[in-house]
Amino acid sequence: MKRVVIVGSGFGGLAAARALREKGPKELEILLVSPRPELLYYPGLIWIPTGLRSPSDLRIPLENFFRTHRIRHIPETVTGVEEKGRVLVTDKGRHENDALLIATGSASLKKLPGIEHSRSICQGIEDALAIRERIESLDSGTIALGFAGHPQEPSAVRGGPVFELLFGLDTWLRKTGRRSKIALTFFSPAAEPGNRLGPKAVKNLLAEMARRNIPTHLGSKLKSFSPEGVATEAEQFPADLIIFTPGLRGPDWLSGTSLPLSPGGFIRAERTCQVEGWPGTFVAGDCGAYPGPDWMPKQGHSADLQAETAAHNIQAFLEGRQGTREFRVELVCVVDSIDSGTLVYRTPTRNLLLKSSLFHTAKSFFERRYLSRYR
Repeated sequence: MKRVVIVGSGFGGLAAARALREKGPKELEILLVSPRPELLYYPGLIWIPTGLRSPSDLRIPLENFFRTHRIRHIPETVTGVEEKGRVLVTDKGRHENDALLIATGSASLKKLPGIEHSRSICQGIEDALAIRERIESLDSGTIALGFAGHPQEPSAVRGGPVFELLFGLDTWLRKTGRRSKIALTFFSPAAEPGNRLGPKAVKNLLAEMARRNIPTHLGSKLKSFSPEGVATEAEQFPADLIIFTPGLRGPDWLSGTSLPLSPGGFIRAERTCQVEGWPGTFVAGDCGAYPGPDWMPKQGHSADLQAETAAHNIQAFLEGRQGTREFRVELVCVVDSIDSGTLVYRTPTRNLLLKSSLFHTAKSFFERRYLSRYR
């Protein structure tokens, strides 16, 4: 019996496990290694600060999914790989395999002085709840929201959720009658924040900030955060709450392996999702560095596309063939603002942008449909 080991129970890991079970041989043994048998639906974190979601809405237990799909969950933490991926090493043991898929996500750059004075909407439920509690306690003041990238890795940036929280907070504060007392401001070291979404999107986002009376601080390197506010190389501005998403980097455990890594510490992979020079070892999602345009996103949709490609090529590898399927490069997101939304779609040949009051409902519907696969 062939054995496939999957590391990670996020978007990429679960999508690959589902594809392997649905399309692979029935006798295939699938082991999934992650600290807990649960999925955290990160895109929904933007709605926790305004009370539209609670932690229980976004934290999905996976025991039923694993049982239904005959997947054995191993509650361990990965620490390394050996023998070109044929052995996965964890904090509790070693797991031999015939093929390996790594989908452990990314980590955050936290070198900015005073970053402990900020919270990140992309960090997890604890930060999202802390943001909500701080906003609820504010009678007046300024909330500064921003993001940055990785100077050595153009794709290692996550700005979409920050835009969504920014516009969502503006809508919510207006509806609750608090916007006149609580100012919002946006900052980024990029002169054109959101440029991965395309030129039209950048223009639209900045125009929307101006329409909502949200001042911007752009194009200057960040120096530090403090309890008083934000300092850049060009200026300082006050903030009673700093919500900041730093650039992404590869997870710590990779640095102790011989896996080929990019300048940002991500696993170098081919368009087939196979790790460069490591037959039978594949990667999906944020922990990978893939060939393609510099705007290629790190998002759940991309992780799903990469995972399905990896699963197809894993099956080929197990059959003694070279997998040749390549994943589709595609960016799809709805920049939500609670009562409306902007759909952004980008491929190497197309870039579309559509605004509609229906897109918030559509985003919520997609969430329910997506999570129904795993509930």
